[in-house]
This record gives sequence, C-alpha cells and structure tokens, in this order.
Amino acid sequence: MKAKCPNCHSEFQVRGLGRKKLPIGVNNVCDALRTYPTITAVARALGCSRGYIYKALRDAGFTLEEARK
Repeated sequence: MKAKCPNCHSEFQVRGLGRKKLPIGVNNVCDALRTYPTITAVARALGCSRGYIYKALRDAGFTLEEARK
C-alpha cells in the first residue's frame, strides 16, 4: 500500500498494516468447545480472545450450539 507523507507529500511504500492472522483453524475451535465448558476457558487454552472464537465460528457458518455438538 502506498501512503503520502503529510509534510513533504512524497509517496512511500507501507507494509505490515494490521495484526497478523492467528493460525487457529475452525476445527481446533470446535474441538476445544467440546472439551472446555466456557468460552473463556477455550480462549485461554487456544491463546486467543473470546471474540476470535465467535468470529471464527461466524465465518465458518456455525453457531455456538452447532459447534458444541
């Protein structure tokens, strides 16, 4: 991505914007949901946030109840 300097107005290349994706698949999330009783425990076991778990399930088209079965 190219950006412009606000002072000199020259363009420069910007790399690495944002946070890197976690290498945790939805299968691992579903397995952990069957093992641990709470979302907080699952997040601690996988080393991610609770929001990441919900997002991974939503992106895969699962609900929380479907993933626990």
